[in-house]
Amino acid sequence: MATIDETAAETDAPGGPRVLFVYYTLSQQAARVAKAMTDTLTAEGCQVTEAVLEFTDKRYTKTFDHFPWNHPFASLVRMLPAQLRRAKGEIGIPEAARAGDYDLVILGSPTWWLTTNMPMRSYLESPEGEGVLNGTDFASYIVCRRYWGNNQKTLKRLGTKVGGSYLDGIHFQYAGGQVRSLLSLISFMGTGEYKERFLGVRIPPTNLKADYEEVSADFARSLVTKVTETSV
Repeated sequence: MATIDETAAETDAPGGPRVLFVYYTLSQQAARVAKAMTDTLTAEGCQVTEAVLEFTDKRYTKTFDHFPWNHPFASLVRMLPAQLRRAKGEIGIPEAARAGDYDLVILGSPTWWLTTNMPMRSYLESPEGEGVLNGTDFASYIVCRRYWGNNQKTLKRLGTKVGGSYLDGIHFQYAGGQVRSLLSLISFMGTGEYKERFLGVRIPPTNLKADYEEVSADFARSLVTKVTETSV
């Protein structure tokens, strides 16, 4: 579910570092972080392009062509076998993420079953992903319910494997413990709304925490500094 032109958008700030966001999102949390970072990067003089991957694999289109989900728990469980296999699938790649001369690529990856989601893994192991990342600085951000470490390590490993130079990463973890955060996520994925209770249990707000914009801005500014240093 792309947020801008269904594929990509570009800011107009000629002369600054050229930055590409590549991410996949269903619930729009990765898009919210990209927007917050884009605002900061643009203010810092960067030229920012946003490319949103599409999950077009025919095996899963009936699950991922709509949001919220009718059967959220079953839909989550359905992806478990493929995620455990670290499988790849068919994706739609915007033109901006197929080729280009960028100073920085920022990868946004929701965590699916402890690791990188299938669309992002598929991009990083594609010829297009290699063409964009080879010889380019890149960074990553994770949006997840609980576990982010394996996802972050996978992005770093796959990006450097194709010739990218990893600068830094950050994660945005949802509120709540192991059980209540899962209940919150299932509730949101099934309704698209924030609820106070699910199955009679009081649940915390899911998705990004209130300070995500400030944290995103600080991270974006740090990346500008790192890119400037590496280009000198």
